[in-house]
Amino acid sequence: MIAIIPYKESWAEEFKKIGAILRNALGELAVRIDHIGSTSVPGLAAKDIIDIQLTVQSFESFSAVQTAIESAGYVLQPEIVFDHCPAYHGPSGTYPPDPDWEKRYFRSSTEQRNTHLHVRVIGRPNQRYALLFRDYLRSHLKAANAYAEVKRRLAKYHGCDSDRMVYVEIKDPICDIIMSAAEEWASGSGWQPGPTDV
Repeated sequence: MIAIIPYKESWAEEFKKIGAILRNALGELAVRIDHIGSTSVPGLAAKDIIDIQLTVQSFESFSAVQTAIESAGYVLQPEIVFDHCPAYHGPSGTYPPDPDWEKRYFRSSTEQRNTHLHVRVIGRPNQRYALLFRDYLRSHLKAANAYAEVKRRLAKYHGCDSDRMVYVEIKDPICDIIMSAAEEWASGSGWQPGPTDV
């Protein structure tokens, strides 16, 4: 079951501990290590999963990065190699997928705190998307509250394991609507990603 719970103050501290472990394992292989997703937005209801974006220079010679991540206890999910491509960026659901939305995806082992690790290349749209989405919601409480309500209702009607993909398929374009407003905000405010979280 997908459970959306009220924001927990402990999420920020949990990220810091996990991020420090990843930084120790990866060193300069990680260009950035950032807390992303709903648990990174103070006050936002979320699934109790810490999402982390690990930014790398490229996916060439990725084996060293993968070895370092696995040494920290994470397990590669080889079936996931692309993010959802927003309709405003280009054709969605086409094949082959847009390489700008390529990623690598790891999950924590069963012994660890539930964490999803998204590895993306610096400067690509999907790497920027995660940071802008987070920063926009941090700055716009009404949008964050509306997003939380969408997730609660999706979890209510599509939160069982058999409906998990329905939850994601509906949530992705809703995130894209939020991102449309976020892009306007970024353009008007001169937003740029701040320093890495770890």
